[in-house]
Amino acid sequence: MVLPIVAYGDPVLRKVGKNVDKDFPKLTELIANMWETMYNANGVGLAAPQIGLPLRIFLVDATPFAEDEELSENERASLQGFKKVFINATIEEETGKDWIFNEGCLSIPDIREDVSRMDTITISYWDESFKKHTENFDGILARIIQHEYDHIEGILFTDKLSSLKKRLLKGRLGNISKGKISVDYRMRFPSMKKVR
Repeated sequence: MVLPIVAYGDPVLRKVGKNVDKDFPKLTELIANMWETMYNANGVGLAAPQIGLPLRIFLVDATPFAEDEELSENERASLQGFKKVFINATIEEETGKDWIFNEGCLSIPDIREDVSRMDTITISYWDESFKKHTENFDGILARIIQHEYDHIEGILFTDKLSSLKKRLLKGRLGNISKGKISVDYRMRFPSMKKVR
């Protein structure tokens, strides 16, 4: 089922997500709905807070980046078919050099900005079968994972912008929170009553 994506300004996007145990009710259904919602909005990642749930779950499908001609052949190959669910994730380490990349977010439509992040991460997480993994990712994969991980920590990519850039975006962000924006996927705005 396609769920509405929570828009900028909703308090749930500022909450640190709670851990999920393997007995979480209807977890398989929740993950399936998250995939469907993400694909419906043409996203490459989606975190549970973006559908109104302050939980430590996010998912990533980096396949669309595999067609980016500006990336090296090796990087495109690593992105092809990369599809994972991350539950109760913890970034253990961020290393390498800072690099800037233009980011956007389904909860903040029509705003894209350059964000600086470290290029390599080590992350521990459980998959949808509750098998534990600790893995290293770099480049675009690290970037997507860091962006989604921030969501379960109550952080948005706009928080990483300069104070000047934030002031310049204030009006546009305000319009998003009031629903004064046109998108081609379902959204829930802070001014709307909570849909259960």
